[in-house]
Amino acid sequence: MTTGREKTTTPAGPAGPTRRTARRAMAGRLSWGLADQAVCSMTNFAVGIYVARSLGLAAFGVFSLAWVTYGVVLSVSRGLATDPLVVRFSGVSAASWRAAAARSTGTALGVGAAVGAVCLVVGLALGGRVGPAFACLGVVLPGLLLQDAWRFSFFAAGTGRKAFANDLLGGVALVPAMVLAARAGSVPAFVLAWGAAAAVAAVYGCLQSGIRPQLTGAREWLSEQRDLGYRYLVENVGVSGAAQLRAYGLGLIVGVSAVGVVRGAELLLGPFLAVLMGLSLVTVAEAARVLRRAPHRLRPFCLLLGGGQAAAALLWGAALLLVPDRIGELALGDVWRSASELIVPATLGVAGASLGVGAAVGLRALAAARRSLRCQLFASTCYVGGGLGGAAVGGTVGSAWGVAAATLCGSAVWWLHLRSALRERHHTIPEARTS
Repeated sequence: MTTGREKTTTPAGPAGPTRRTARRAMAGRLSWGLADQAVCSMTNFAVGIYVARSLGLAAFGVFSLAWVTYGVVLSVSRGLATDPLVVRFSGVSAASWRAAAARSTGTALGVGAAVGAVCLVVGLALGGRVGPAFACLGVVLPGLLLQDAWRFSFFAAGTGRKAFANDLLGGVALVPAMVLAARAGSVPAFVLAWGAAAAVAAVYGCLQSGIRPQLTGAREWLSEQRDLGYRYLVENVGVSGAAQLRAYGLGLIVGVSAVGVVRGAELLLGPFLAVLMGLSLVTVAEAARVLRRAPHRLRPFCLLLGGGQAAAALLWGAALLLVPDRIGELALGDVWRSASELIVPATLGVAGASLGVGAAVGLRALAAARRSLRCQLFASTCYVGGGLGGAAVGGTVGSAWGVAAATLCGSAVWWLHLRSALRERHHTIPEARTS
């Protein structure tokens, strides 16, 4: 039986298409990634705006806590299920991809069911304003994680148009669900509406692929991918866990309304983050293809990716500073005035993180999970320390500036490790050929 590890080290086959054709193919895949994330982020943006205007700042803070918690669980699912799939099964045969996708999506579904049960129990035990939201999150987690797994599976196969269609259906299904939630006028209703739309898209993903998620294959998948999966799990949880710790800490230090303010600032950066996340869906797969076909082009690819994203973030932040208050209040209501004070530090934070993304993609393509784990743990520690330290000194604005400084420090470490990993690979391959 051919293992995932063997797939990683298998040399490239016969000469592929011409350089121009390869570039066109890459541009097409990147375009579908951007289009898909545009739909996904516009949907998330609309949900955030709708909830903020419908429920007010305090309730929006509760919804944001549920949203951040979902982000942590999503990171667990991606680390164990879809990240190894993208690294090792991008550009492989259709049969290999189908077998891997069945086990990968089954793993994601299993994570959603297991963690969802925990959230349901904890939410029912907590009660109050936060408890019901977490209980409802537990109910919808399986559908949310399966739908996300289909997106990554389609991009690994190079069929981003299917991911786009899947997210488009989820966005359409969200419209009537949100209308019903608005009539109920509660945070749990909005959480259920959000999850119900994702469940519709998750079922459609099964129809698109013709694959049934194999829950029974999860154990085999975790065993085969353990050298990457568990490191990616810790790495991803480091990202989302840091965000969750900051959110909870900010709520304790400043107040739950401060969590809503930070989420409001993130919504302002939403269109740019759509581009950033859209590229993240496909750049690891593309970097893996670059590494197989032209290894010497990996560093320039990562530099262009990180530098271009950072420049775009700064331009978007500059545009936000020109938005009149009346337009901002029309979009975010009472959240606008406080969120607008975070535009500059939030933009710098996203720009710093964007620089690091280029190096992180390179390390993922190299399957240098040990190095990327070290980088992410350092970056996450800086993020939590800067966010909470800044909150203690300067409240919500201080937290935003602390995060901005932390992301720049983290990006420097990512690039240092990518340089070392490329040097190691350069020295290892000639030795392997002459031995």
